[in-house]
Amino acid sequence: MSGYVAVIGPGQGATDRDLADADRAGSLLADAGMVVVTGGLGGVMAAAARGARAAGGTSVGLLPSSDRADGDPAHTVLLATGLGELRNGLVVRAADVVLAIGGSWGMLSEVALAVRVGTPVVAVRSWELPGDAVHLAADIEDAVAAVLRRLAVA
Repeated sequence: MSGYVAVIGPGQGATDRDLADADRAGSLLADAGMVVVTGGLGGVMAAAARGARAAGGTSVGLLPSSDRADGDPAHTVLLATGLGELRNGLVVRAADVVLAIGGSWGMLSEVALAVRVGTPVVAVRSWELPGDAVHLAADIEDAVAAVLRRLAVA
């Protein structure tokens, strides 16, 4: 099984728990052969990339700016989109499943876009949204397991 998983969450303002969970998620996803996709910057994005790198995996960062130097160097590949916040749509569309960790306004826009286009979303310690479009996981291990289950049926 292989796939692309967007790991999204706060950049600035990420908590220590968010960062630890993102690092662990990146590692678990890489171990499972997944490519980690992020917004390319710091916080949860960088932590997921570090976890993937430590496990020998690949992470792709889709940057809002036009300069690759703005990205976190933990990513394997950094793509400068020059699209600002509109790059959130690219992050979602590049992924087979979205894993949301914690909560931020930018992340909420990505969750909304994912739900709108039918990309499965799994979340841990994130926004409580109406309906059942977002699977709320108990912890990061449960979240990654839920992501992998969704990829197995895709």
